Amino acid sequence: MRVTEAGYRPAARIRRRPRVVWPVVLVLLAVGGFFARQQLGSLAGLVHDRAAAPAPLHPDSWRASSQAPGHPPHMAFDGFSNRYWAPAPSSRGGIGQYVEGGFHNSVLLEKILITPGCSTDDGTFLTQARPAVITVTLFRSDGSTTQRKISVEDKAGGQTFTVRASDTVRIRLTADSAYGTGRGHLLALAEVEFFGRR
Repeated sequence: MRVTEAGYRPAARIRRRPRVVWPVVLVLLAVGGFFARQQLGSLAGLVHDRAAAPAPLHPDSWRASSQAPGHPPHMAFDGFSNRYWAPAPSSRGGIGQYVEGGFHNSVLLEKILITPGCSTDDGTFLTQARPAVITVTLFRSDGSTTQRKISVEDKAGGQTFTVRASDTVRIRLTADSAYGTGRGHLLALAEVEFFGRR
């Protein structure tokens, strides 16, 4: 047994790692990064899409199942809340009628802003019928569709709904029920706005 004097600390042994280890680690990391570059690019794109605020998506085309005189479908997408699309008058009060916007190139949809009725002015808002429940049908470029039902409050002004869908080429809004139908009222939809990515 080796005895050391009081106050003396033996020198620590330093183990030197072979100099070849770090270059090998760097080469392995570089090779792994090369083979994972596509997945890393997709992950970066996903993070960007989630972090950035959605941008307005203006339809390139629009159409409707029918229209009342003076209220064509493009008025639901023209940026003015004092003009509106309305389906042709019928005994069903517009229930089952739809309006839709289309895109030349597919989009990533994130939100829909709906302004129900014929105006955002409280005094004018109740003079026409307003959608209560809407079925949103999303058409993809491969021909497949998905649907989502949204409930619209009976109040003036825009209401925002989170509706996410990728590869979307058309968005249809169908009225399932309505407020204030009858008495010659038209089912009015002042504005529809889409937000997401092109």
